[in-house]
Amino acid sequence: MEGGGRPSAAQAALLAAGAALTALLYSAYRHKARAARRLQGARRLRLDAELREALREAPGRCLPYAVIQGAVRSAKETLSSQFVEGCHGVVQRLTLQEHKMVWNRTTHLWNDCEKIIHQRTNTAPFDLVPPEDGADVSVRVLKPLEAAELSLETVYEKFHPSIQSFTDVIGHYISGERPKGIQETEQMLKVGTTLTGVGELVLDNNTIKLQPPKQGMQYYLSSLDFDDLLQKQESSVRLWKILTVVFGLATCAVLFFILRKQYQHQREKRRLKQMQDEFRQAQERLVREGSTEGGETLKNACAVCLSNTKACVFLECGHVCSCNECYRALPEPKKCPICRQAISRVVPLYNS
Repeated sequence: MEGGGRPSAAQAALLAAGAALTALLYSAYRHKARAARRLQGARRLRLDAELREALREAPGRCLPYAVIQGAVRSAKETLSSQFVEGCHGVVQRLTLQEHKMVWNRTTHLWNDCEKIIHQRTNTAPFDLVPPEDGADVSVRVLKPLEAAELSLETVYEKFHPSIQSFTDVIGHYISGERPKGIQETEQMLKVGTTLTGVGELVLDNNTIKLQPPKQGMQYYLSSLDFDDLLQKQESSVRLWKILTVVFGLATCAVLFFILRKQYQHQREKRRLKQMQDEFRQAQERLVREGSTEGGETLKNACAVCLSNTKACVFLECGHVCSCNECYRALPEPKKCPICRQAISRVVPLYNS
């Protein structure tokens, strides 16, 4: 606490940071909880001949939020892997990632650092079809890269270590960066993969389309089934809730500490004011009684009880203001009633 009972700058900054972080965590928790509730309330449909009839009966031939599960089938040409022969898919992601060690001047340690230096994603139109053959129904998937939980399988991964000469090693130690190599990765959404799609289902000219939903609802394309997907989202909601509660309690603890210090300061301030008022009233009363003996008694009276004679010299401040009984009654750590300085030792005062 600073003078006047105000919180210090560090305490105020800690309280503000805690409150802001708690608000951000609570906002994320609300967003996750809302998405989980909407996912739980999504209409689950089977990918069969009755799907088209259900869409015809729906208002505007549209279901705002529905769940469908099927196998991936290319609508046109498939994408072929650049490294694995016979591997075909509908989404292909090629990534070049640099790995290096960076010198931390604060901790004086080498830390691993990764940086994507190039990434390209290719897509081909694809449908979701029933896993079993024979059903003449399909759902065209639109904008798959906007979907959350899109699971791409890593079909190729190779690390190319950097070759360094002795001169390069010396230069890297001077610059504080040591290249380790380049990692090349290829990920694909293979044909035949079973996907769970959650989004807006629309019947457009006898073509069923799955597209990102409106009204801020989350779009999903996941290799998990619907129950596992829902459980994963609910687990995420619980995690954000726990983080919000923990940081909220920590912020409340800081606020309680600051308020308690302010309350103690105000209580001490009121106590001192009360003592000063009582002392002033006693002085005025003795002055009104007015006698030479009374004036001498007031001069030597204990500043605390105003009845006993002063009998203590407080060091290191040097004030003579208390009797032995009032000194012993002072709370720990003992402080001078006049200047509030800590009392290191006491010397008896003898009046002759």
